[in-house]
Amino acid sequence: MRRPHQTRSILRSLIATTLAAAAIGLPATVLAQDAASANEQALAARVAELEKQVQALLAAQKAAAPAAAPAAAPAATTAAAPGKPAPAPIQQTSITPNAAPNTTFLLTGFVKVDGLFTNTSHGEIPDNSSGRDYYIPGVTPVTGIDEGTDLNAHPKQSRLNFGTDTILAGGDKLSSRFEIDFYGSTTADQRVSNSWAPALRHAYVTWREWLVGQTWSNFMDPATLPEAADFIGPTDGTTFVRQPQVRWTKGGLSLSAENRETTITPYTGTGTTAAATAGRITSDDGMIPDLTARYAFKGDWGHLAIAALLRELTYETTAAAPTVTGVADRVDDSTWGASVSVSGKLNFGKDDVRWMLLYGDLGRYVGLNFANDVIINSNGELEVIDGWAGFVAYRHMWTDKLRSTFQYSLQEYDNDTSLSGTTNGWTPNKASDSWSVNLFYTPIPKLDIGAEYRFATREVENGDEGDLNRLQLTTKYSF
Repeated sequence: MRRPHQTRSILRSLIATTLAAAAIGLPATVLAQDAASANEQALAARVAELEKQVQALLAAQKAAAPAAAPAAAPAATTAAAPGKPAPAPIQQTSITPNAAPNTTFLLTGFVKVDGLFTNTSHGEIPDNSSGRDYYIPGVTPVTGIDEGTDLNAHPKQSRLNFGTDTILAGGDKLSSRFEIDFYGSTTADQRVSNSWAPALRHAYVTWREWLVGQTWSNFMDPATLPEAADFIGPTDGTTFVRQPQVRWTKGGLSLSAENRETTITPYTGTGTTAAATAGRITSDDGMIPDLTARYAFKGDWGHLAIAALLRELTYETTAAAPTVTGVADRVDDSTWGASVSVSGKLNFGKDDVRWMLLYGDLGRYVGLNFANDVIINSNGELEVIDGWAGFVAYRHMWTDKLRSTFQYSLQEYDNDTSLSGTTNGWTPNKASDSWSVNLFYTPIPKLDIGAEYRFATREVENGDEGDLNRLQLTTKYSF
């Protein structure tokens, strides 16, 4: 086996031979002009010798090639040797050191900014009222004069949703959700900072068929809510309640026991009292939760849901009740109220129709508590206030980036004016309705730019009514 220095010697011999051949070849060419035949044999011999040496060199290189592989091994070993230590991580420990094993986290939400131009025909919605931020049927003025159009701008619907999903040892999933927005804040005003405080929306845990915590009432059908610039949209004719509950769901069936609350119209058949002027008593008396049952049918065509609500409505006082002379000084009574709902969504290609119909003791569950649940009669007893409500909404996709929704909603209640009165400083709500049309444009995914016009009316039991005109502009980015 040849060594590297032997290979170098052969190369030097080859170079010397080549140079010699070149040196000899030049005079041979000159002499060939006089005696070509004499030198032909000598030149051919030299070329043959050179060819022999080249062949020998090639054979030597071929024989030396296997020896080069072991020589390369140390270099490879050197390259594989550990280099400098990797830099220390920026985060030395987990930012969730107390998290359960096999837990993933999610953070979603959106930033939404609204500008609302509002005009009401009979008076003005009070400054800093929530009715300035979104449509509330019960605050549309029905007395007074038109004071012109008002502008209110805010980011209060901006929302943050945090959640966890944990895969347990048996394969079950345990999930939690926590969501906030900034509606209902009373910590700031519009003069300087507009620093609105967070407000709790959802906080619940789910495991298998169970849900425990605060979220939408099981009597509500969130999937039917149409796209709207307004916070809710078809407010007059839809359920809209979030509250603590325990819910069980199996397939399309869900049952729940939910937090109770009763809203009461005081007896004001004659005379006027402070409570009558206020128009509403809120009672947290009683121990039986609101009970709901719901069944939903789902398919590619959309969905259909039927729901029922059963409630015990209770009011107890230990002192004189907010009534008039001749009525029992103390109220200690309860009654039962029931409601039913049918709702759905029907798909027509990219378009869809959403709708809802409700009947019964709707009270605080519909129209943002436009009507109360019960009224106190002259004997200090509670009587249920029945009503009906509903909406229909059609969404049309103009293009993949441009769409519109038209909706109409209404509600109406049967108040016994012999009990509530109609001229004693406060008159119960009788009916409201509204329609709206909007246009949304999505130039890039998750960025929605929209405009919505709404016209709404409100009527109270004495015949007074007023209307609302509103143009709302919005920009929303979801993440």
